[in-house]
Amino acid sequence: MDFLILAILIAIGSYALTSRDQRQRIATLGSHLSQYQIEKLMETVTQGYLRALGEKDAARQEQIWALLNTSEAQLAEQFKRFASEFAKAAAEQTRVSKIAIALPYADTLFPGATFDLRKAFAIHAQGIARAADAATTTPAKDKAFTMSAELFLMQHTCHWFCKSKTVASARMMARHQTTYAQLVAAVSPETRRAYCSLVEA
Repeated sequence: MDFLILAILIAIGSYALTSRDQRQRIATLGSHLSQYQIEKLMETVTQGYLRALGEKDAARQEQIWALLNTSEAQLAEQFKRFASEFAKAAAEQTRVSKIAIALPYADTLFPGATFDLRKAFAIHAQGIARAADAATTTPAKDKAFTMSAELFLMQHTCHWFCKSKTVASARMMARHQTTYAQLVAAVSPETRRAYCSLVEA
């Protein structure tokens, strides 16, 4: 009985510490993101892709694709600025645990099993910029597919930092019916190599 009570107390304490840590991480990320319109531009771009893909009139579809070029460029520029600003954050605030589930102080207790969010955002900034700057010879659908993957993988990284890899992957599946493995496979080869080297090494 004493062991059961102790186990319950440990579980409650662990949950409280983890929740506090996650609130701090959300606040840290939010304080940086609040200076930009990244989320709004992401919604504009992704919703625009859906409209373009659902448009049956070829001329109208081309018009939508053309209009999206501006939003893509703005998104790439804003995320580049965000990543540059976030790079100034303290190292102890930007460690992300590679352990699949959230554990209190995991990034401090197991520093070898972490990656630096600042480096991840730099990789995402480069990937988003590459997708936005895709050559005019690249089919619009292919460009949209790659850009969507780059954006969703970046979003996965944000959720991973704030919660855990498991939660981030579950949210991606719930919102976009896409697995983490599918995201990694869909981004550009350059992003995939750099990202996997960072988070899997």
